[in-house]
Amino acid sequence: MKSIRPIHPDFEQFLFLKPQSCIDLFIDLRNYVLELYPEANELLYHTHALTAVFSISEKLSDAFCMIPIYTKHLNLGFNKGTLLYDPKELLEGTGKLIRHIPVSDVSDYRNPEVKSLLKAAIDLAISEVKKPSNKVAQTISKIKK
Repeated sequence: MKSIRPIHPDFEQFLFLKPQSCIDLFIDLRNYVLELYPEANELLYHTHALTAVFSISEKLSDAFCMIPIYTKHLNLGFNKGTLLYDPKELLEGTGKLIRHIPVSDVSDYRNPEVKSLLKAAIDLAISEVKKPSNKVAQTISKIKK
């Protein structure tokens, strides 16, 4: 599967250590997010999980969603998931703001309900941004070498 936007080498070196099923799902889910909001900046982290965070600026505080990849699974996380209208109760978690959808198949996110959640998360992030960013559609690695 080909990525819409090249995967940063800092991220790629850890991504390709994951099972092929996780790699394939990550690439498709990342493409899906970027199809919905091509202007998103992608912030890359490697902490307890290998994570791509999608933001309307270069700041983590302006992020609308994330894809953390764990040892053998991944999630679609919503930075302000508790503030989103979720009539199908797809979002899981107990944190103050963050909620996620476990991803084990393309059908877990390529559906109208998740598309609606992603669009609402993008709209919320745009409405709350304090200062517009000069950076658009960039990939920014925060991975320490």
